[in-house]
Amino acid sequence: MGALWIAHVTVTDDEAYGKYAALATEAIAAHGGHFIARGGRFVQLEGQARPRNVVARFPSVEAAETCYNSPEYQRALSHARDASERELMVIETSED
Repeated sequence: MGALWIAHVTVTDDEAYGKYAALATEAIAAHGGHFIARGGRFVQLEGQARPRNVVARFPSVEAAETCYNSPEYQRALSHARDASERELMVIETSED
């Protein structure tokens, strides 16, 4: 089963978050992930909106978790922690 990595983000420091985005892109690709939505137009139907929403597809939940816990992604994440407010989840898909 495939998996989706879904992030809802409010960026508070554009420069630091830019460093995160560059490094995270490399880490995600290295673990088999690819972006299918990245900061595009959205319509919030329920709940709290965040201005940036990102969805990446991974081969599996385990691949997404491995990416998140990898030294490469954790290095990227160190730039995002004080530069954003965010929620991140991984959800298994019913298709590959």
